[in-house]
Amino acid sequence: MTPRIKICGLRDVASTQAVVAKGADALGLVFYEPSPRYVSINTAHEIVAATPPFVTTVGLFVDAEPSLVEGVLRTVPLDLLQFHGDESPEYCRAFGRPYIKAVRVKPGLDLLEFADRYGDARGLLCDAYSAAAPGGTGERFDWSLLPDNLPLPLILSGGLTPANVVEAIRMVRPWAVDVSSGVESSKGVKDVELVGRFVAAARTVF
Repeated sequence: MTPRIKICGLRDVASTQAVVAKGADALGLVFYEPSPRYVSINTAHEIVAATPPFVTTVGLFVDAEPSLVEGVLRTVPLDLLQFHGDESPEYCRAFGRPYIKAVRVKPGLDLLEFADRYGDARGLLCDAYSAAAPGGTGERFDWSLLPDNLPLPLILSGGLTPANVVEAIRMVRPWAVDVSSGVESSKGVKDVELVGRFVAAARTVF
């Protein structure tokens, strides 16, 4: 099965439309101010309003106050929430919206136990562990740490690029792949040509 493709960290309507035209299945909008990919609520509203049907819009939050998430949802009709911090299962489900939970993979972490804790999540996004940032570092982790019998759909992230996405899909066989810095010309600026190469490569695997 060809995995779904999420392009994360979009910040304006024009680049979002260009990414969709290249074949992205899902778009990630970052509501975490320290990130260079942070997007305001008003801009996010414009992006979602301009997104065609059957393309999933995902809002990324990192240990946000519930009032922030609620404020975004009042203005931006997101399809899916993505929690990228240390949020509890109770927190994640409190908004009454489908969500995915990110986990930063490192040796010694029991991913099966983690997935069981977040059993009502729509998927588990596995990213590289970094002490410097909760995500978007462009670092790759050891894919062999991923169990074969993960009970949730696996979304692979962390250090993916047009050059290695084929290898990643063949080895991990994820439900979806998620890329941000690997398709940028500079931090926070998407390169449409790189996005096209990433999507084309991912589509060739199966």
